[in-house]
Amino acid sequence: MAESSGVSRAGLIGISLGVLAAGAAAGVAVERMTVGRAMRRRAREELDAAAPFGSLRGAPRWVRADDGTELYVEVDAAEGPGPTVVFCHGYCLNQDSWHFQRAALRGVLRTVFWDQRSHGRSERSRSYVSGEPASIDQLGGDLRAVLDAVVPEGPIVLVGHSMGGMTVMALAAQHPELFGPQGRVAGVALMGTLAGGWDSVTLGLPAAGAKVVKRIAPGVVRLLGRQVELVEATRRWGSDVTAVFYRRFSFGGKDVDPAVVRFAEQLLDATPIDVVAEFYPAFSVHDKLAALAGLDGVPALVMAGARDLITPPEYAEAIAAALPGSRLVLVEDAGHLVMLERPELVDRELAALLERAAERAGTGPLPTVPAEPDGEQQEG
Repeated sequence: MAESSGVSRAGLIGISLGVLAAGAAAGVAVERMTVGRAMRRRAREELDAAAPFGSLRGAPRWVRADDGTELYVEVDAAEGPGPTVVFCHGYCLNQDSWHFQRAALRGVLRTVFWDQRSHGRSERSRSYVSGEPASIDQLGGDLRAVLDAVVPEGPIVLVGHSMGGMTVMALAAQHPELFGPQGRVAGVALMGTLAGGWDSVTLGLPAAGAKVVKRIAPGVVRLLGRQVELVEATRRWGSDVTAVFYRRFSFGGKDVDPAVVRFAEQLLDATPIDVVAEFYPAFSVHDKLAALAGLDGVPALVMAGARDLITPPEYAEAIAAALPGSRLVLVEDAGHLVMLERPELVDRELAALLERAAERAGTGPLPTVPAEPDGEQQEG
């Protein structure tokens, strides 16, 4: 009976991977006809050795969350006035996903980067290990703990991508006083995120296929989360398939630097499947549209890739509609990891937001961050 159960679990894992990677299989087949496995492996090894992505480090700190979970934080110091910029990364990533923005602001402003619980160098969520489900509200509490520990005073600009944007919204719901006229939050950037409605996202699939995937995904993810060793081994064995899968759901253009694509693969591969399973259910219950009212009057940037399949641009439009004074930027030919795919444009938009935030906080003008030419975004 036990053997039969094991076969059943393995079969379900195979079916789930087939559903998720069906769109990537054709691309892998073509690649295998043109490029040998050994050549692909050598190319990856060369990129891993040469690319500096994720190499920037700051002064390390550990911050204890309410449940005792130790959160890993790094601070990049800078001289002169200006708000402290706090970056919150997305689901299945870590603080290194902000590599380009970190490089652009290094020495210009004080910046804070942290790994969300169970991600990166942070400790596995103690409350989850003890049986409590993960929640976006808990992440909002974690962000408050980080602010109290490393930015106890002075103006703040919060930058969140994907789940990190949800974290910022959760903080706004819990502590609206931080965002009000007398609050310390002088600016907010929400990138590739949504305020609710995750269950309506089709992931670029036809309506019928999206409905099936959404129905079976929670159970499949829970099952995979219980089969860590098997799934991680399958990941390594099926690296060609997962690479095409990652690319499809991370980037929107065809001209992305291969080293950047490889860097994204490394970030995603570094997240264990049980951590994927830990947070996935939280997105269905995330609804923070009402909390956006607390950001009224705070300089805000809402940004998304026009080809984002995970948090499509209409969700960014909904956030911007709830923030009448915000700047909406939809980046053409960009996907979910817009900060890696179009870093110069993101840096420019952040620089403009930081100027507005400095004006609101009364800290004076800031040095200009280099930016790419106009013409690569749609504004709303």
